[in-house]
Amino acid sequence: MLVDGEHYPPVVRAAIDELRAAGSDVVGAALLGGGEKLRIDEAPEYGVASDAVVSGASPLAALLESLARFDPDEVVDLSDEPVLDARTRMLLAAHALHHGVPYRGADFRFDPPPRPRRAVKPSMAVIGTGKRTGKTAVASAAARALAARGRAPVIVAMGRGGPSEPELVDPARADLSPAGLLARADAGRHAASDHLEDALTAGVTTVGTRRCGGGLAGAPASSTFADGVALANARPETLLVLEGSGAAIPPVHADATICVVPASADVEVATGYLGPYALLLSDVVVVTLSEVAPPGSSRGAIPAARLAERLEDRIRSIIPEIPVVRTVLRPWPLASIAQRSIFFATTAPEPVAARSAAYLGSRHHATVVGWTSNLADRARLAEDLARLPEGVEVLVTELKAAAVDVATRAALERGMEVIYCDNRPEPVSAGAGTDKLDAAVVAVAELATERFGAAPQP
Repeated sequence: MLVDGEHYPPVVRAAIDELRAAGSDVVGAALLGGGEKLRIDEAPEYGVASDAVVSGASPLAALLESLARFDPDEVVDLSDEPVLDARTRMLLAAHALHHGVPYRGADFRFDPPPRPRRAVKPSMAVIGTGKRTGKTAVASAAARALAARGRAPVIVAMGRGGPSEPELVDPARADLSPAGLLARADAGRHAASDHLEDALTAGVTTVGTRRCGGGLAGAPASSTFADGVALANARPETLLVLEGSGAAIPPVHADATICVVPASADVEVATGYLGPYALLLSDVVVVTLSEVAPPGSSRGAIPAARLAERLEDRIRSIIPEIPVVRTVLRPWPLASIAQRSIFFATTAPEPVAARSAAYLGSRHHATVVGWTSNLADRARLAEDLARLPEGVEVLVTELKAAAVDVATRAALERGMEVIYCDNRPEPVSAGAGTDKLDAAVVAVAELATERFGAAPQP
């Protein structure tokens, strides 16, 4: 029971009696703060034992103490402004959900999203705070790092354009060529789904699933993910990587978790409201796009690196000890483009697209004729491709959005070669204690293995 000192104790006691009359067993109360209605010469009487009233230095501290002491089946919030504003209340709800405890108040209720154990081998999740955060890039990088150490995983991905039934893709056998993917698109299937991108860029077996909708705590409204995990369970690989979609979290248990947060994110959304829930689930945070200022901000006024620092500070205010790895995403074509003229297509916003195109030219020794950031806008993408000058040799494109049905088709019709492009996260120096990405990935995989071995097995 969450209470505050801005209510007279008899009023709170009456509300608690109503809960008892409705069948609730009230085991304790957390006094969150406030004192206007409390006497200074005696403890408030709430109808529970005096030693069952806890408090703390902050409302969150009081909640955490009550969760530890009482191990409740539910948290009921009887507090109000000014002790709890909406932001603080959502923070408390995030922590309650992380502890697996429902949180309800006068006109709301949050239940922990069910995430049953489905994997029969260790699993690590890669989740994010929204769309285009770099989750697929990080999941692919994790798979490559693990494969290089002899532990190639199976990636189970879900997407809003995933297959109707879980689909296993072995890159050693599947036709992931531009022509093969275009044939898939012509058959009415989404040919740029995340599991195809993972298979192509990481070179590991993947399983594609679909999902629809997403709740405030990351639960999809509908998904085939559990069936996808069952398909991956039958594989010989000893580790699963469970990849989220947008802000949706895989609806199954993961033994360890990486959370991907772009430095360009709205900090209030990423770390406020129920945003802390995804962070609390996680063992490592990877900050991507550490060179990118948020949309609408003045890059000259606040350097992007400083914005990344502010984001990291907010993350550490929620979980002080969590490892944070700051990265930038660099385009990496999957075949040589040296000494060739290229046109680059990406879903990234224009400032990022411009830097990525310049990087392709300098790092990969190509002549960049042009670029488009409209890969996720089919109409504008088609217009950009129609304006291509004659003689461009190669289309370099991310395998996302309209990369196949629009971009690949247009390029092949013009006689151009199509080379798909990965986004590879590269760690950047960000102060003492910042881990490198590969080391962080291996540590998370080891933690997942340790936790899996310690958990009761069905």
